[in-house]
Amino acid sequence: MPKARKAVLALGGNLGDRQATLDSAVAALRDHEGLRVTSVSPFVESVALTEAGLDSSMPSYLNAVVLVETTLKPKQLLEAVRQIESDHGRVRVERWGSRTLDVDIITYQGVLKSSKKLTLPHPRAAERAFVLVPWLMADPAAILPGYGSVARLVEDLSEEVRVVA
Repeated sequence: MPKARKAVLALGGNLGDRQATLDSAVAALRDHEGLRVTSVSPFVESVALTEAGLDSSMPSYLNAVVLVETTLKPKQLLEAVRQIESDHGRVRVERWGSRTLDVDIITYQGVLKSSKKLTLPHPRAAERAFVLVPWLMADPAAILPGYGSVARLVEDLSEEVRVVA
């Protein structure tokens, strides 16, 4: 049996019943073979982030971070989370557009990887309060490879999130 690796997943959505979608996505992660959910952060709400920047005219996002142990390889984990997104109505029309569900792999056991389909750690995680704040709530000792302590990174952010659950 392959050795379990730790991974950090960020979930978010701004369309439909956001909380029900995130709850269902977490349940799908729990049910997926080769994944074991070890922690789920409280939900936080954030202003929509578009390619042009923050946009308060768009529906707000509900976000969470899920810590998992997995026997899946990074590419298999990516396939699994993409399937969960699709099962929850995710349609990839425009980059950074509104969506029912987005699941990003933030880290995978300290692996550094850059390919067309997957970059680890997530290339913009260090700049995103909606990832770092819930991650810190789920794991106060969290470290983002290449950037250091998540607690320290959160201190440097001007973007704010609101804890909702």
